[in-house]
Amino acid sequence: MTLATSGLHHVTAIAGNPQANADFYLRTLGLRLVKTTVNFDAPDVYHLYYGDEQGQPGTLLTFFPFGKVAPGIHGNGQATTTAFSVPAASIGWWRDHLRELGTEVSEVTERDGEAALTFHDPDGLELALVAHPQGDPRAPWDNGIIPAEHGVRGLHSVTLSTGDEGGTIAMLAELGLHAQSQDGNRLRFAAGEGGPGALVDILVDPRAPHGLVSGGSVHHVAWRAPDEQTQLRWRAELVERGVQVTEVRDRQYFRSIYFHEPGGTLLEIATDEPGFAIDEPLLELGRALKLPPWLEPTREQIQAKLASLSVPEENNPGFAERETA
Repeated sequence: MTLATSGLHHVTAIAGNPQANADFYLRTLGLRLVKTTVNFDAPDVYHLYYGDEQGQPGTLLTFFPFGKVAPGIHGNGQATTTAFSVPAASIGWWRDHLRELGTEVSEVTERDGEAALTFHDPDGLELALVAHPQGDPRAPWDNGIIPAEHGVRGLHSVTLSTGDEGGTIAMLAELGLHAQSQDGNRLRFAAGEGGPGALVDILVDPRAPHGLVSGGSVHHVAWRAPDEQTQLRWRAELVERGVQVTEVRDRQYFRSIYFHEPGGTLLEIATDEPGFAIDEPLLELGRALKLPPWLEPTREQIQAKLASLSVPEENNPGFAERETA
C-alpha cells in the first residue's frame, strides 16, 4: 500500500439500555457525549458518540444501544478489548474509583512497561485503562465529574482476536501498521510512531471459538484517513488487491468505507473531516437529537420510537440536565 493510517478513529459497539450506557460512560468514565444521533441504517436506534471535548478522532467510542439485545460471545473475528489511555499516576485512583461505584475491576497488571486495569461495562463489553510509559499529550474532557488530572485522554488500543494470524497481519500491513513487539501469542502493531491511539494488539488462538457480535461486543473498528480524497485512493488500492470494500457511506460527521480483515473483524476507514461541530456549536455537542438531512422529514416518527435519554449538565456547561427525546 502507498497509504498509511495515523491511528484509530473510533470503535463502535452494541449496547442494551441507552440510559445505562450513557450513565456509565458519562458519569463513571467521565467521557463527553459529543453526538446524539441515530443509526443511519436503523433509525429507530440511537447512535451515541463518546469522546473528548471536541470528539476528535482517536478519542471516540460509539454505541448502538438496541434496548433488549441478546448478549454477544467474545471470540475470534472481533475486537475483544477496547483500551483507553490514562496518566500513569492515575491507575490506582481509577481502580479505587471503579470499585467504589460497584464495577468489578482487575488488579493492576504490567506488560511492555504499561500498567493496565481491565473491567466490563454494564453490557459486558471488555474495557481497559492503560498508562503508556511515554505519556499521552492529549487533554482530557474536564467536566467536573472526573478530576482532570486523572481523566481519560482518548483511545489507547484495541485487541483483535484471530485464528488467522497471517491474514490479520497482512491486512494490518495494508493499513500501514508495522510490528512493534510480541509477548507469547499477543503481537502489537503500531501506526506511525505508535503510542496511545495508534496501537492494535493481535491475540492469536486458532482453537478459540468464533465470536458473535451482539450486546456487549464491538461491531467494528475504524482507522483514520485525513480526507475524502485519501479515502478514495485507499479504497481503490484495497479493491485492486481483491478486498471486498463497500462504497463510500456518508456518516454526516465523516465518510466511511467498510471491509472485513481475513480473521473476521469488521474494519472501517473513516475520514477526519468534517467533524462533530458542523450541525451544533461546540458547547452544545450532544445536547439535542441530530439527524442527517435525509432523515429530517421523519424526525417526529423517529423520536416517537426512541427512549428518553437524560444527560448530566456537566456534558454541556451552562445547560441544565435535559432529555434528548
